[in-house]
Amino acid sequence: MKHDIATLQAMLAASQRAVVFTGAGISTESGIPDFRSPTGMWAKVKPIMFQDYVASAAWRAEAWKRKFEHEHTMRAAQPNRGHRAVARLVREGKVAAVITQNIDGLHQASGVPDAKVIELHGNATYAHCLDCGERYEIDALRAAWERDGVVHDCLKCEGIIKTATISFGQAMPEAQMLRAQQETMAADLFIVLGSSLVVYPAASFPEVARRKGARLVIVNNEPTGLDDMADLVIHHGIGDVMGGAVGVN
Repeated sequence: MKHDIATLQAMLAASQRAVVFTGAGISTESGIPDFRSPTGMWAKVKPIMFQDYVASAAWRAEAWKRKFEHEHTMRAAQPNRGHRAVARLVREGKVAAVITQNIDGLHQASGVPDAKVIELHGNATYAHCLDCGERYEIDALRAAWERDGVVHDCLKCEGIIKTATISFGQAMPEAQMLRAQQETMAADLFIVLGSSLVVYPAASFPEVARRKGARLVIVNNEPTGLDDMADLVIHHGIGDVMGGAVGVN
C-alpha cells in the first residue's frame, strides 16, 4: 500500500483542480451503517417510496418512526481520518468540491465549507417542507413526535415535512446535479472514496471525468465496475489511504 499512497501523493501534487466523490464507505468508518450491503439498512427494512410518503400519513409515520429510532447512530458519528484528510485538501485549495452520495453531514462537520459540498442525495440532519422549503430542525420534530405522536404539517403553508433527503422515486436535485456536472467537467483529478458506483445517475460522474481527460482514482474496500477505467485503484480503508497520503492522523 505504501507504493499506492506514494502514487496518490504524486497525482495530488500534479493536480490543479481535484474533485472528491464520496459514498457510504467513508462514513462506515465513523460507525454509520450503509444501505445496500447484505448487512445494510435495506436488507432489514424496505425503503419507503417518495410517492407513498406523500400519499399516506401511515407511511409518513413509519418513516419518522425509523428516523427517530436510528437518529442516535447518526448523532454519535464523528468525522474520521478520511473526512479530515479531505477537509485538509479543501482547505489547501487542492480539492475544488466534494460531491457526496452521503446524507450524514460529516464532511461539513469535518470543516469542509457547506458551499464546497454537493449533496446528491440530500441531508438527513434536518428536514424541510416539500412545498415551501421551510427548514425544520430534527430536535423540534422529535419533541412534537414524542408529545403528539405525529410530525405535524408545515406551520407556514401546511405542506408535508420530510427529511431533506432524496428518497426512492423522488427527482434528483437539479441544482446539485448541475453543480456536480460542472465540477466534474473542470476536474483534472477525480478521486472516488467508498462508493460501489452502482447508483446512477450519481455513478456517471467518474465516467464523465475520465472521458474528459481527468485522472481517476478509486479507493474502496471492494472492487467496483469502474476499476478497469481508473488510473489508480486501492482496495483498502479510506482513512488509512487518505490519511497517509495527506498526512492526517
